[in-house]
Amino acid sequence: MRNKKLLWMIEIALFAAIGYVLDQIKFSIWAQGGSVSFVMLPIILIAIRWGLSAGLITGLLVGLLNMTINPYIVHWAQALLDYVFAFTFVGFAAIVRKQVLNGVATNRKKKIAIYVVIGTIVGGLLRYICHILAGAIFFKEYAGEQNAWIYSIVYNGTYMFPAIVITAIAAAFIFTASPRLIKRENE
Repeated sequence: MRNKKLLWMIEIALFAAIGYVLDQIKFSIWAQGGSVSFVMLPIILIAIRWGLSAGLITGLLVGLLNMTINPYIVHWAQALLDYVFAFTFVGFAAIVRKQVLNGVATNRKKKIAIYVVIGTIVGGLLRYICHILAGAIFFKEYAGEQNAWIYSIVYNGTYMFPAIVITAIAAAFIFTASPRLIKRENE
């Protein structure tokens, strides 16, 4: 039991660090923020491998790393939305874990891929909602004469939807190529 807990903690720490590094390798779309990267991939991998708590903790750590190293913060509540909550909520990709494990047990790669994509979409959309809220509330001056909510939805969608798509493809490929990654030792 002790070794399993230690492995859990080590994997969370390593994948949070990998998430931070992947967020530095990005394609920036806007000068004010927002970029396409694989930052969500390690969070989703841990969430599906270990479950909800591991996914949420990994996301929280990635968000805290991003918030402490080169952040763009205008208000404490915006920092919570854009960094802490946005990345933590990606961990909700774990809601499909049971279905993915079932797909592994029955050796159905299509089922694994479908549920991994669904989990990625759920986690990505929750992150997107956090960025929409932060944008509409704290960055409304960038909207000019436009409605701040519509502007935030469109602005954040320009980088979040591509990020969700590439992350879903990568996660589905990883788990279908090597389903044993989902099952841990002694499970």
